[in-house]
Amino acid sequence: MTDSASPLPARGLLLSRAAVIATAMMFGLTYSLSAALIALDLSRRNLDDLTIGANAAMHALGVLMMAVLLPRIVARAGIRRLVVLALVGAAVLLMAFPATPVWLWFPLRILLGAASETLFVLSETWTNSLSTESTRARAMAVYTAALSVGFALGPLMLSLLGSATALPYFVGAGVALLAALFVASPAVTAPAFDRPSRESPLYFIRLAPVAIAAIVLNAAIETAGLSFLAIYAGNLGWSDSGATSLMSCMMIGAILLQLPIGWLGDKMDRRTLVTMLAAGAAAGALAWPFALASEIATYGLLFVWGGAFVGIYTIMLAIVGSRFQGADLVGIYAVMGLMWGVGALLGPVLAGLAMELSVHGLAFFAAAACLAFTASAVMSRKAAA
Repeated sequence: MTDSASPLPARGLLLSRAAVIATAMMFGLTYSLSAALIALDLSRRNLDDLTIGANAAMHALGVLMMAVLLPRIVARAGIRRLVVLALVGAAVLLMAFPATPVWLWFPLRILLGAASETLFVLSETWTNSLSTESTRARAMAVYTAALSVGFALGPLMLSLLGSATALPYFVGAGVALLAALFVASPAVTAPAFDRPSRESPLYFIRLAPVAIAAIVLNAAIETAGLSFLAIYAGNLGWSDSGATSLMSCMMIGAILLQLPIGWLGDKMDRRTLVTMLAAGAAAGALAWPFALASEIATYGLLFVWGGAFVGIYTIMLAIVGSRFQGADLVGIYAVMGLMWGVGALLGPVLAGLAMELSVHGLAFFAAAACLAFTASAVMSRKAAA
């Protein structure tokens, strides 16, 4: 078969798109649920912060492993088979955590990271294969919105089920198995590739530096916001409930505004749109210190800012999908998944340092990161001209 998907009947296309959305949501759910749940479980067992952090690092090790392997094996195994295996594997791994001694949680976390990376990369590749050039940005917008919903479901599930028993592990596993059954349906069709990509991650980093910068930016600020936004607002006098609700407001904006941003991405030059979104996100972050004096202004700003900021990632996915095809597309998305981990590691550290230096350090860090990306995007366009 070739590196592109053949036209699908309307029903098959609808089911395939639904399968991709389910896969994207399951990536977000398994990541956000397992990260918080395992950390809480280890803390309850009186393990120190260093051990908890080391266990979390095992996830990144699994991501790194799959970033190298996926482009080489996807042509042989096929997207749908790998997605089903990753979903079933994630379910089995989640059920294994409460049933095994803690020392086994380290290799289990590596395998869970590998399953998570598989879902992340192949859902992006699959979404791209189902879109045409005229609808690519809107397709990636739906994908990004589904990803955000999945990220939001993890903490919600944990708040409803609690973390003191094995129940959240088994519920998460059950949802993953249901998704696997859906994706395994014969009516669902995925693209097939006729050749593997044997290029190294460094090859793709050199080939698409702006795309890599976008994913690092997204991960750094997203994880920094999750860690410090409520603390930042609390330091300025917000109540605990009001401060924590700000993340929900930002997440809702990130979900709902992707569709109009995707529509714009199919109607205008995407590189121009990415630059505009990044510049707008930088300006919006600089406005946080002023907006936080007013509840209405804060919620309005964060709703729009969340959509614009995540929109950078959405449109960059569409740009990458237009540029790469087949197994090379798997390769670049795999490296983007790997660099997401790098950004997720750097973001909280740099934001924490910024907040040590200034009460508005989080806003200044977000603005500086967005401005740096805007400058890199502009310089890249000038160099290509």
